[in-house]
Amino acid sequence: MKRSVLPVGVSMLAGALLFGGLLLCERQEASGRPQYNKAFFEGYPDNKEAAALAANAKCTVCHGATDKKVRNDYAAALGKLVGAKNEKDETKIKEALKKVEGEKSGTEGKTFGDLLKDGKLPGK
Repeated sequence: MKRSVLPVGVSMLAGALLFGGLLLCERQEASGRPQYNKAFFEGYPDNKEAAALAANAKCTVCHGATDKKVRNDYAAALGKLVGAKNEKDETKIKEALKKVEGEKSGTEGKTFGDLLKDGKLPGK
């Protein structure tokens, strides 16, 4: 029996195409909600300390540091006020952000708004 051998260039090309196809199949999409993050930053233009903390914290304003599926107390309270699971209406999100400021936080004697005014992140 004769064995057919492909030229090296053809086998390398086939391998590269296979690898590229695998990369495309493995693509994971982020399920982040950038509209919430954007509304948060735009909602506190005068509070430079909170904005700087939030810029460094990014997702951890609302989520756990290691598991993004875990929402902190701030995110839970905000979620109840927003209503829809993935609200897109910027006005509704901003209204909920203002309302959540009056809610009690996990810090004794402080609301989420108090923490933001103190230059601290609201969630625990």
